[in-house]
Amino acid sequence: MTIIEDAVDEGEAEADALTIGRRIRQLRTSRGMTLDELAEAVDRAPSQLSMIETGKREPKLTLLRAIARTLGTTLDALLESEPLDERATLEISLERAMKGQTFSALGIAPFRIGKAIPDDALRAMLALQGEIERLRDERAATPEEARRANVALRRLMRTQNNYFPELEVQARRILDAVDHPGGPLTQRTASDIAAHLGFTLHYVPDLPQTTRSVADIKNGRLYLSSRLTSKGDPRTAVLQALSSRILGHREPTSYDEFLRQRVETNYLTGALLIPEAHAVPFLEDAKADRAISIEDLRDGYSVSYETAAHRFTNLATVHLGIPVHFLKVHESGTITKAYENDDVNFPTDRLGAIEGQMCCRKWTSRVVFDVDDHFNPYYQYTDTGNGTYWCTARVENSSEGAHSVSVGVRFDDTKWFLGRDTTNRGVSKHSVEVCCRRAPAELESAWRENSWPNVRTPRTLLATLPTGSFPGVDTTDLYEFLEAHAPR
Repeated sequence: MTIIEDAVDEGEAEADALTIGRRIRQLRTSRGMTLDELAEAVDRAPSQLSMIETGKREPKLTLLRAIARTLGTTLDALLESEPLDERATLEISLERAMKGQTFSALGIAPFRIGKAIPDDALRAMLALQGEIERLRDERAATPEEARRANVALRRLMRTQNNYFPELEVQARRILDAVDHPGGPLTQRTASDIAAHLGFTLHYVPDLPQTTRSVADIKNGRLYLSSRLTSKGDPRTAVLQALSSRILGHREPTSYDEFLRQRVETNYLTGALLIPEAHAVPFLEDAKADRAISIEDLRDGYSVSYETAAHRFTNLATVHLGIPVHFLKVHESGTITKAYENDDVNFPTDRLGAIEGQMCCRKWTSRVVFDVDDHFNPYYQYTDTGNGTYWCTARVENSSEGAHSVSVGVRFDDTKWFLGRDTTNRGVSKHSVEVCCRRAPAELESAWRENSWPNVRTPRTLLATLPTGSFPGVDTTDLYEFLEAHAPR
């Protein structure tokens, strides 16, 4: 058995072998010992030790102990994660880079890093490799790729009824670890979860503008905006940041991976705020009383309407047998989020993407913007080419402007919900162009050649067209912030 067989994956094992090998070589040379002398002392062939020192072979634990004794050090010293000096760090980084996709794609075969190669040359090669990868990331995240990734993920969500059992298990484990009794998750419990995961919370006035939170993994510090203490719900920002750590997320290498991580983070946050074991009986009782209400779910767990609506889609089909749909629409009419497993016919582009499309003006999600009563929920039946659907909707404000959030079901399932007696009716034929995507003929005739609008696109839509590993984040601001706040 090798000392690093339990590494997470082959890449990690290879990196550990490189670090251990360089440490052995540096200790050996610092003691004036040749490779042959060390090999003789531990009863191994020089070629075998050479393979270990260059990271091409994983050392066994018994051999590592023998090497440590011969070099007058300890096993723990050999297994330190950090190299001994800057030169070793550069060599290890370049060794890893040569085994990666960038060098391979450029047709550069791995070469031996000799002592004669200056440190500056190693730094230059690593800088070029990093810049090539950055450009590759930017070019890879095209709008078409973003739309395809959205479509693929939505299909997966529909297949699973937007229910991910492995994430529910993760949520239960965390809640059990902090002895959460059920019901609303308090700020204190959110802090307990952070402490359980090895983080302390720090509210600061200078959080980078492009971030909601920043986790300093090295020092176990989670930074949040001090404005959260007086405005908004700090629990959500804390749990979203911690969810990525709970799930073991790494820097995404593709937009598909980035999008999946974002969905998993939001799902796990919702599962912590509205625990399955407590919420399902709550909803089952409401269904038995024919009184399901997103508002009641929101109020019962002290969360936003959008969080309650999202969480309802996770639990409704699997536990209540009710197919549903969900829409989030910007005040401009642009769809920014969508989910359905009830055969509702949302507008799509040629790739099947819904985000970025204009929601029908007759649909509940658009009509609710014109409703004066913002205290009570708005309900509406809408007749479509696919049948009649009932929806409940609310308007919420954010830094991106007003959004409507709506949840809907097929007519046959309306009997389980409060608001089913509404008299509000609409007819949507958005599959027919003249329904709402084309202006009335007399208006178009008068203005088509006499107008030129400057489009206002919500930034939430642009988030689906990312560049870099963490779209929208200014990494210079991020790293300067961490450097300034790191404990000395």
